[in-house]
Amino acid sequence: MKELQLAAPAIAWHTMRDTIAEIGCFLGLLAGTCGKFALDVKLSMQTEVAEIFEPFHSGRGSSSTMPQKRNPISSVYITALNSVVRQQVAALLDAMVEDHERSSGPWEIEWIVLPEIFCLTAGALAHMRTVLDDPQIDEKKMRENLDATKGLIVSEAVMMELGRHLGRQRAHDLVYDICRRALAAGRPLSELLAEDDEIAAHIDRAGLAQLSDPANYLGEAGAMVDRVLRARGKQP
Repeated sequence: MKELQLAAPAIAWHTMRDTIAEIGCFLGLLAGTCGKFALDVKLSMQTEVAEIFEPFHSGRGSSSTMPQKRNPISSVYITALNSVVRQQVAALLDAMVEDHERSSGPWEIEWIVLPEIFCLTAGALAHMRTVLDDPQIDEKKMRENLDATKGLIVSEAVMMELGRHLGRQRAHDLVYDICRRALAAGRPLSELLAEDDEIAAHIDRAGLAQLSDPANYLGEAGAMVDRVLRARGKQP
């Protein structure tokens, strides 16, 4: 107890199970965070996305029948572990409801699930460390995916800028109609925008091209990342 800096409870602990449940809930949150990250990695490793990959090791993640495959091994384990931890945390919360001043059964639930929660969360963290040690990020593919809609992904940026000239509602309706035409014709959004006389009266082709570039529409993303890193002492 001294080594773990544990103190003696102020009152009888037999039915005071909130501290045990709190530990389990914290580990559930931790496993859930790992699970969310792992799910995004799994989705990003899909052939249609192919933006982020787990670290590569020879033979790791290959398929016994499809040699071209590269499976997200650690991320699969993490999401599975997270799912079980969440269920076990619910059992800990059930164990809080005990009868009178000496339980006739519920706290035995803790003996079963709490060790499992610790072991499974530790496993999720170990696999998460594997994923984060050397993830492979394909920036070129990220840009290709952003450009896949030929500018439609940033139609909001165009609409907001046009709103300064035409009014919010008119800008919305105009850009909405042009987006439908761009989809039907398979043409870049900026081209159709530039061909519209009402829009051309306020924004030229160069301005439209700039508004249609996803790199110019990051909003507060960079500032938020910097703020988080500074709070953790990762950058000046």
